[in-house]
Amino acid sequence: MTSPAIDRTSTAAAPSPHAYAIGLLVLRLAVGLTMAVHGGQKLFGWFGGGGVDGTAQFFTSVGYPSGKAMALVAGLTETLGGLGLALGLLTPLMAAGLLGTLVNALAVKTDAGFSFFAPQGVEYELLLTAAAVVLALTGPGRHAVDRFLPVLRSHRLAHGVLAVALGVVVAAVVLVVRG
Repeated sequence: MTSPAIDRTSTAAAPSPHAYAIGLLVLRLAVGLTMAVHGGQKLFGWFGGGGVDGTAQFFTSVGYPSGKAMALVAGLTETLGGLGLALGLLTPLMAAGLLGTLVNALAVKTDAGFSFFAPQGVEYELLLTAAAVVLALTGPGRHAVDRFLPVLRSHRLAHGVLAVALGVVVAAVVLVVRG
């Protein structure tokens, strides 16, 4: 008994570029707006956050020098990086900034010992970190401001790889300064 031949030239099962574009838009919005809200907590005390002063005290307590400056840098990076990512504006660079802050968040969480599951675990930060890397590497998709920028109109893997490297290097420098 033979099985029927499979027509491999059919486009019926071909992935839709529109599906990818919508999927990347949803991912950008979810990650970008989540990070922007976290930045708002740090900068303005929104949604039960500590504001700059409370965040500065936290940063100082976990070993960062100049807690207020670090709170401002983290808050601005998360707010502007998150909004930029949601809009698809300078996507590789915005993802690099978020990656840098998330690597630091992972380092702070694992200082007390590694735990994967919430509330003390790293699952949430790890998921956001992976999503930032994915968006840096894949680009923002079709529904993004980057489509109107000549250099980023057609995303290149090299842009994403450089962005990921930049985010990791900056995070490493900040962690070295932290000690």
